[in-house]
Amino acid sequence: MSADDLEIEARERDGLRSPPRYSRRLSDKILIAFHHACDQGDFEVAEQLLHILEMMLTRRPLSPDTNRRKNMESLVAAHERLWHLRHPEASQA
Repeated sequence: MSADDLEIEARERDGLRSPPRYSRRLSDKILIAFHHACDQGDFEVAEQLLHILEMMLTRRPLSPDTNRRKNMESLVAAHERLWHLRHPEASQA
């Protein structure tokens, strides 16, 4: 049972009906899904997730983003990971 499930169960037990809190941003969840796809060897899905993540991070932010540099570094690292997974011979040199 996940932490979100436990929180929902506790709220229901206590009679609270407020929506669950989400502890991760959508971009973080997409990055996690990207790494999961890479771990599974599904590079086509990983590439599509990377395109979605790139679109999210490069569009004009609705509010000031203090984590922009970290987000962009994560995006570059994800591109590098996918490239190395698709070109394993280059990593051996």
